[in-house]
Amino acid sequence: MARPGLVVAVSLWCLTLASSPCATASSPDWCRLALPLRAEVSRYRPIVNRVLQYVLHGPYKGRTWAELARFTDTFGSRLAGTANLEDAIDYVTGKLRAENLDRVHGERVEFTGWQRSNESAWLVRPRVKNLAMLGLGGSVNTSSEGIKAGVVVVTSFDDLANKSSQVKGKIVVYNQPYVSYGETVVYRSRGASAASKYGAVAALIRSITPFSLNTPHAGQQRYSDGVRPIPVACITVEDAELLDRMYRRGIELEILLKMDSKFFPNAKSRNTVAEIKGTTHPEKIVLVSGHLDSWDVGQGAMDDGGGAFISWNSLVVLKNLGLRPRRTIRCLLWTAEEEGLIGAQAYLKGHKSELDKFNLVIESDEGTFQPYGIEFHGSKNAACIMNEIAGLFESINATKMVLSKENVGSDIEVFENINIPGASLLNRNEKYFWYHHTEADTMAVEDPDSLDLNTAMFALISYIVADLFVDLPKS
Repeated sequence: MARPGLVVAVSLWCLTLASSPCATASSPDWCRLALPLRAEVSRYRPIVNRVLQYVLHGPYKGRTWAELARFTDTFGSRLAGTANLEDAIDYVTGKLRAENLDRVHGERVEFTGWQRSNESAWLVRPRVKNLAMLGLGGSVNTSSEGIKAGVVVVTSFDDLANKSSQVKGKIVVYNQPYVSYGETVVYRSRGASAASKYGAVAALIRSITPFSLNTPHAGQQRYSDGVRPIPVACITVEDAELLDRMYRRGIELEILLKMDSKFFPNAKSRNTVAEIKGTTHPEKIVLVSGHLDSWDVGQGAMDDGGGAFISWNSLVVLKNLGLRPRRTIRCLLWTAEEEGLIGAQAYLKGHKSELDKFNLVIESDEGTFQPYGIEFHGSKNAACIMNEIAGLFESINATKMVLSKENVGSDIEVFENINIPGASLLNRNEKYFWYHHTEADTMAVEDPDSLDLNTAMFALISYIVADLFVDLPKS
């Protein structure tokens, strides 16, 4: 899963500390830190060089990729609620314990699971053609005979409303243009409910992607209150456009849709936790995270095996180098993210008493391609500190720092929503949504050198923020 937010660069304010002069005129115009704080960040340069050398050129080179490949080759896709995910969690927990990380444990999460079974879609009029499809998470089933019905093709919710008188008893096919993931994903999440409101018997959604090789994209959807649930699936860009062209020519279309899935109201899973305990302020926490679950297609290597593995490997790097900061660095490997941030919500509920101790939450869930900086959501004063930290990565050309008006993670948004600063890596993920939630999400998408860079940056950002003599200001 990926967050539906948009990144917006904005100007930053000056941060000054009591009794400390601001930086000289050589500081960036948009942000001037107090000289002692600039010096404090600068003193981490030798540690930055040491970690980069160890991960990019030393004993840890290629290890994150090798560990991820072994993991995905062994377990493949990891749908929440399945034994396969639980076996994968056991495997990773064993790895974390073998690395002698602190407080390795799992925290139970309960939810309603959903698993697809047999499903198919066929164009049966005016000709017979298989339509590649994937039922959307939480979809209700058809009868065993399926649904055979005429088709109305729409390109937007407004188009659906204009054609509302034609929809009753039909299958609605959405052929909405891709604008961005954040703007277009609403058709996946709301399309079935919108069509059902006008009497549709099923909905087929054009996959949320800018590029397709006849690959349908899975994902979660939610039925609106007071609306009759109808079966809903994603089809490929190619088939959505084909059906649209035929429909515009006035050709009567008929589709046979069959969907069979199961619901598990008492599904159980676990968030996986490991730490490097802080030396002087162990009660204060910097979080690094990614989610271990995936959709039931592909191998979940990109979404979000890479994010999970750079998270726990970053702790191992620090442990191996004997780098233990003032505050605790906690690694969280979320579960049931794809079904709606279920693991993160459960964690937030179970840890209310310590939320005021969270200094920064970091997540990777939009790819682990070549990084070029930091994306940050928080106060402008905190952003000044993060910008100074980003400046330490000039040797790997990763010094950009963007302050976002929106949340910068999926699972961590539950923390960001209560004013806890959040961060993620800016990475060259222009093709991320080509592979997202498809059979193409495999190790072929991952690059060993990029994973090394992401691992090193996660290790360094979390360590520096956890070790600074000041907390990140929340205002």
